Amino acid sequence: MTLRWTADDRELMNADKVLRRLMEEGGPIDPKMDRRGSRPNPYEALARAIVGQQLSTKAAASIWSKLIALFDDQTPEPEALLRRRPGTLRKSGLSNAKVEFLRDLARRVEDGRLDLKRLSKLSDEDITAELLEVKGIGRWTAEMFLIFHLGRPDVAAVGDLGIRRAVQIAYGMDELPGPEDLDRIAEKWRPHRTLASLYLRRSLANTPG
Repeated sequence: MTLRWTADDRELMNADKVLRRLMEEGGPIDPKMDRRGSRPNPYEALARAIVGQQLSTKAAASIWSKLIALFDDQTPEPEALLRRRPGTLRKSGLSNAKVEFLRDLARRVEDGRLDLKRLSKLSDEDITAELLEVKGIGRWTAEMFLIFHLGRPDVAAVGDLGIRRAVQIAYGMDELPGPEDLDRIAEKWRPHRTLASLYLRRSLANTPG
């Protein structure tokens, strides 16, 4: 099947000539590789984002697989996770800190301080503010939730080191751009900053080293 540029793709290409070159080099994103909104369970989306912090995709998947193996290969409900001893959870390869982060998430969902059903009704900014109350959840984790659970279309993913590295390479920058720098560059991508982030992330796979 021949992939074609979407209307959103073309808007991005017209908005930023650097991004246009990067997109044309790789062609349209295969819909099979576009995972926006691919994690329908909000609790699982957050738990997996916590597990994946500062890890490669492969390492994160391995630890997640070992973690759910402790729960009959199912994402553990908050109550079930809290019943397991921290030492048992660490056997999956989780650090002490990530075990505590997962337990804090589970406690907040269990006691109602974090109402996951309500989050989808909020703005990106308000969702981020609520998630930052959870131990271990920073901007990157909130951004991954917005993209991979809610499928929000205009997330710049400025907390993602991979995206920042891709921008450094694409724009020929001497140093890795900070979140504020990326926010400024990403202004021209509105309202398709999520899509731009996906193209930037893909570009890293074709970069030597």
